[in-house]
Amino acid sequence: MYDDFIDRLHTREIRDLPTSKTYTKWTKNLQKDLGDDFEVFMPQMPNSQNAKYEEWKIWFERHFEYLRDDVICIGCSLGAMFFYKYFVENTLPFSVKALILMASPLPELLPDEGKDCGDFTFKTSSVALISEKVERIIIMHSKNDFLVSYDHALKLKEAMPEAELVTFEDKNHFLVEELPELVEMIREL
Repeated sequence: MYDDFIDRLHTREIRDLPTSKTYTKWTKNLQKDLGDDFEVFMPQMPNSQNAKYEEWKIWFERHFEYLRDDVICIGCSLGAMFFYKYFVENTLPFSVKALILMASPLPELLPDEGKDCGDFTFKTSSVALISEKVERIIIMHSKNDFLVSYDHALKLKEAMPEAELVTFEDKNHFLVEELPELVEMIREL
């Protein structure tokens, strides 16, 4: 795995040059968009460039003392993979009103069975267990996602028929400045 990380460092696009286009992602304004009736926790997960599931698990669990029943968990891309694996393998000390999974890769549809996703991979057949632990599951995906094809969402929906699939045409990998549809969905929950 470490060799894969080193290889990516040699080939990954550099996004933080002074001449790079800057953008604001929807997460920056989520608290403001939701208003004072909501408390938003967006923990920065450790070592996102060379992520390890066990490290993310520890960090997520460190936040438990601040969370109450009826929490809404949102994971995007690798964050969604984290939640799939975590919710299958663990029991939470609080109730989860909704689990929103955005642009989630499905390991079996990735090159080399998701080898590039390290220890975040999970078995698709196991995700059905999540519905026993969560009141509502929402899969969000855009048909023009340039990193994770829409086929991933369709396969996940097939594995979790009780989940709601929300499809977008133009949100790419949810690297957009605004996501009012998500804000409205959270308010309705």
